[in-house]
Amino acid sequence: MSNPQAQTSNGSTTNTKPLPKGFMVLSLLAVVLVGLNLRAGITSASALYHDLQQFLGYGPLVASLLPSIPTLVFAAAGMSTAWVARRLGLGGTIMLALCVLGSGLALRGLPTTWALLAGTVAAMCGIALCNVAMPSFIRENFAEKTSMMTGVYTITMSIGATAASSLSVPLAAAAGSPALGLAAWSVLAFAGALAFVPFLLMARNGSEAAASGPRSSILGLLRSKRGLVITGLFTVQGTLAYAIMSWLPTILIFRGMSAAQAGIMLGLLQIMTIPATMLVLWMVNKLNKLRSAMIACSVAAGIGVTGLLLLPLDLVWISAIALGFGFAIFPLVLLVISHSGETAEETTAMSTLAQSIGYLVATSGPFGMGLLFALTGAWTVPLVLLLGVVVLQLVLGIAASAYRRPALRRVQ
Repeated sequence: MSNPQAQTSNGSTTNTKPLPKGFMVLSLLAVVLVGLNLRAGITSASALYHDLQQFLGYGPLVASLLPSIPTLVFAAAGMSTAWVARRLGLGGTIMLALCVLGSGLALRGLPTTWALLAGTVAAMCGIALCNVAMPSFIRENFAEKTSMMTGVYTITMSIGATAASSLSVPLAAAAGSPALGLAAWSVLAFAGALAFVPFLLMARNGSEAAASGPRSSILGLLRSKRGLVITGLFTVQGTLAYAIMSWLPTILIFRGMSAAQAGIMLGLLQIMTIPATMLVLWMVNKLNKLRSAMIACSVAAGIGVTGLLLLPLDLVWISAIALGFGFAIFPLVLLVISHSGETAEETTAMSTLAQSIGYLVATSGPFGMGLLFALTGAWTVPLVLLLGVVVLQLVLGIAASAYRRPALRRVQ
């Protein structure tokens, strides 16, 4: 009897012979370690920006540049992921990315401004490669549990972000400088890289399918309706998320809330994304309600933004909770990307297209919000425009829900 295979909708087959339990555990550990790393390198720096400026003595230009580096690098470096994956395989690509991430974080430990900037760029390059490769990695290794593993991945991202923002200041105090406090997070990145050594060996032995089959054209996907819809959805959800996360505390402080309370509201939003992610992925996995989950997230986001406009200050926690639920659309978008291709390479190409364009445009969210506030002297116009972004997200989410790949069917 031949090995079990999975037949896709176009008749192609891929080997789905059950992997050894130990290898599945290793794959799970690898997903968790990547998730913990992908936001820790960002939020650990955010918590120390003020201390870093005082410690290194750089001016307002560098201070303004640092928060803009991640999304700009994500857009630029993410474009190379498909090319790297064809040569190293998905596991090898992610291992390389984590090594680059760890090296960049370690470089930031040097007490100079150039090391902070160069290390940040390098670290964000590593994160960019992981951002694009992980949907394909999850699809390859957890074909029948993609929803669950996407949830594990995104939840660990939230945990890593929260832990890094909470622990960076104590780590910096213990290390004696904010630069060394940043460098401490390189240990987590290198630990993640070690988990991918077996996947790199598989790629060298020709066991990975990432480089097999016809190549997928990113430009071809961009000319297709499917590519435009998925890219558009990733773009608008990123624009909304980065705009809110960048300016929510400032909006609340402008309305009269203390800085400490405004920070708590942002923390409440981040924490809410964890149960919200569990709920929407349960809707998809158990009830097959991807479209309903997309609609629920967009409606929640709309309620959250409207609340920032209309709710009294003592009820603004309702907006924070609603926005946290709305941000759970991110794993749904990753799930659509994971299901968008018949092969791992096609999925990687779609992920490259959506994330590169998406992060580039998403940079306009925080910038545009700040510019409109400076021009109008209030947050009303920026928030009303964000409601327009939410409506567009709703429309694109409904359209993108049709692109979920059917479950793989086993044949003999």
